[in-house]
Amino acid sequence: MSALDHTHDPAKRSWVAGADDGDFPLQNLPIGLFSPAGGEPRGGIAIGDRILDLAGAVEAGLFHGKAAEAAEAAAGSTLNAFLALGRAGRTALRRRLFELLEAGSPDRHRVETLLHDSAACRLHVPALIGDYTDFYAGIHHATAAGSLFRPDSPLMPNYKYVPVGYHGRSSSVRVSGEAVRRPNGQRKPAREEVPSFGPSRNLDYELELGIWIGPGNALGEPIPIAEAAEHIAGFCLLNDWSARDIQGWEAQPLGPFLAKNFSTSISPWIVTPEALAPFRAAQPPRPEGDPAPLDYLLDETDQAEGALDIDLEVTLTVPGQPAHLLCRSNARYLYWTVAQLLAHHASGGCNLQPGDLFGSGTISGPSKDSAGCLLELTRGGREPVALAGDLMRRFLEDGDEVVFRASCRRDGYVPIGFGECRARILPART
Repeated sequence: MSALDHTHDPAKRSWVAGADDGDFPLQNLPIGLFSPAGGEPRGGIAIGDRILDLAGAVEAGLFHGKAAEAAEAAAGSTLNAFLALGRAGRTALRRRLFELLEAGSPDRHRVETLLHDSAACRLHVPALIGDYTDFYAGIHHATAAGSLFRPDSPLMPNYKYVPVGYHGRSSSVRVSGEAVRRPNGQRKPAREEVPSFGPSRNLDYELELGIWIGPGNALGEPIPIAEAAEHIAGFCLLNDWSARDIQGWEAQPLGPFLAKNFSTSISPWIVTPEALAPFRAAQPPRPEGDPAPLDYLLDETDQAEGALDIDLEVTLTVPGQPAHLLCRSNARYLYWTVAQLLAHHASGGCNLQPGDLFGSGTISGPSKDSAGCLLELTRGGREPVALAGDLMRRFLEDGDEVVFRASCRRDGYVPIGFGECRARILPART
């Protein structure tokens, strides 16, 4: 696991105006891909409401040694080469960036000209995603969703033994801010005798954590659970949009297809494992009677430090109305650690590659106000959510905008955030 060092010192401040408040203080330094006005995509570091241009910083000779190698890998039009470097490269770059951006830095005058106003830049999906896998690691979601269809046995017999997942569609992953078009597909409600084709009537969001893969593995070579953390390059927010009516009809027996592949939204900044080091936590103990993980998924260090204490929230904005808070949850509710997801994924010999993306599965908590999707919150549409202006929502309607946010807080450390994962629903194509 990533260790604590001087880059987590809460007494340190940045010379960048406003950087000490909000999601991106000096102790965070997430990496992403941006285009300045009139420019091409290149790697950047978020600091306050500014972006440090890594290509410009490399050209200015601000990095040396391993930090220079990492900055050069991150300065291009994708971050895949940077993700492939692993912890040593990330740590070297983080420590040098900390020196450049902390108050009193002798290099301030050389760095100031390399900062861009975030609001004037375009943000991009940070890497070329070779493969995208969505898991189902939120046990409260699995239980609540399963109870709608199987009240007597909401969890399948395999759930507490195996991290359940499916392979998604990487080509439709889009960055926060890009609209999502309502999908068409086959739907067959119980009241109809035959299916019909048309726009999804039950469009939903799913609150998830995105996991970026770093160094990969060769085909046929599993990744041991004790080494899994070394292959995780960072985290983002992920909205696994779901067309529930299409899913209910088509997912028999092979699972999601058109109901999921039309779009997945992610936040643009990769928050590194090093930034999250203060917010590690022990994996919550399993309830009495639950089976222990099989040996290939069980590691003492991972159980002691493998959970992440990340507060999550979902808001919904209807045109002309104020934002409505739908959910507050936390990543500690996940039944499986991120390392367990990765070790299981590679256990059969699947080769993971730098820039691959995982979704954690919907992160719901035990209470209704921590439900990570409308399927749970409205009990399958039977109990609509009341919004401002006498409006109600069973599922999402055209024009609705969903926003995910996340933050990490712990006494003695500076809070950090992830930025937004935001998207508005457009009507289906007819």
